[in-house]
Amino acid sequence: MNWLSKLEKKFGRLAIENLTMYLIGAYIIGFGIDYFLPGLFKWLTLEPAYILKGQVWRIVSWVLVPPSGNLISIIFIILLYYSLGTALERAWGTFRYNVYIFSGILFTVIGAFILYFIIGTGTVGYGYFFSTYYINMSIFLAFAVSYPDMELLLYFVIPIKMKWMAIVYAAFIIYDFIAGNFVSRIAIAASLLNFIVFFLSSRNMKPYSPKEQMRRKKYKQQSRPHMTYANGARHRCAVCGRTELDDPNLEFRFCSKCNGNYEYCQNHLFTHEHVK
Repeated sequence: MNWLSKLEKKFGRLAIENLTMYLIGAYIIGFGIDYFLPGLFKWLTLEPAYILKGQVWRIVSWVLVPPSGNLISIIFIILLYYSLGTALERAWGTFRYNVYIFSGILFTVIGAFILYFIIGTGTVGYGYFFSTYYINMSIFLAFAVSYPDMELLLYFVIPIKMKWMAIVYAAFIIYDFIAGNFVSRIAIAASLLNFIVFFLSSRNMKPYSPKEQMRRKKYKQQSRPHMTYANGARHRCAVCGRTELDDPNLEFRFCSKCNGNYEYCQNHLFTHEHVK
């Protein structure tokens, strides 16, 4: 995903850290509206017909609509997606996680407008099909793909691996897609398009996988004692003792024939005696 790397170099500083907390905050606001001002909800849904008539806040306000369920299940969902989202942000980086979430929101809005123009202008009442439910599901699926063997305590009691839960959830999604009407199919496809883009169309997500991140972390921990020298130097010739601080033009290489982590400058790389 070279295009994403280029975007990160240009706009990475604009990424929102801890984005999952803002999503949860939106849900909490939505809960408050639902409890104190339930009649206000009809002004929040994603209705292209009303947006084109000037109610432009609906492009964003639909994110406030919280997941349905009783209080206990809602608290469980919030805690679950907070842990999943923050873990993904740490593994992928803030910018890539931002792109993943906001692309899901963008695709949902685009899907709503596509449906609006297909069914016919002036059609309203389909806004409730476009919710954050499947965007949350895309977070879960992304986490399951990244951490397939991690165990989760289902209802805080039953240990189950993420990959098995993902298979079950994927089966539910496929069933909803097949059994649902045209509107629900558009909503599901639009909300999960970010998952498809990131995982089915990506060939370069391996460097951001948890396994690769752990490998790099372990390597840094093992190499740090051998690659940290006086005054903060990171390279030192095993023969002459010079570092990059003595001459910034020096180049250093490890010798593959020496038994151990021995590094040499370009003047001694081919002339030193190999350590056995």
